[in-house]
Amino acid sequence: MLILTHNLYLHKKNGDRKIEIRVFKPEFLGPAWGCRYEIDWPEGTQVMMPNGMDALQALSLALKMIGADIYTSAYHREGSLRAFETEEGYGFPVPNNIRDLLVGIDKMSF
Repeated sequence: MLILTHNLYLHKKNGDRKIEIRVFKPEFLGPAWGCRYEIDWPEGTQVMMPNGMDALQALSLALKMIGADIYTSAYHREGSLRAFETEEGYGFPVPNNIRDLLVGIDKMSF
């Protein structure tokens, strides 16, 4: 079951391209929990399912993995990715070891 969507925008010469992110309800996989997410990158949809000991840990890991995927992407490095019109950042936390990559509102929030 889909629980949230979030859009990023990739600036291209011929206009912005929407990159949709979808997060699904954590599910019990026995003995662990998984939380699937999808990112519609231009080269194809990335599907991942991080696992945790409970639903909250699986969801938390999924959100941090999304943040890591975004912040370590070539699109972020190029500066062609955005989520908000007037503020830098993407709205996702990241693991502690890449917090130095955070920009804008993310830097203040996460």
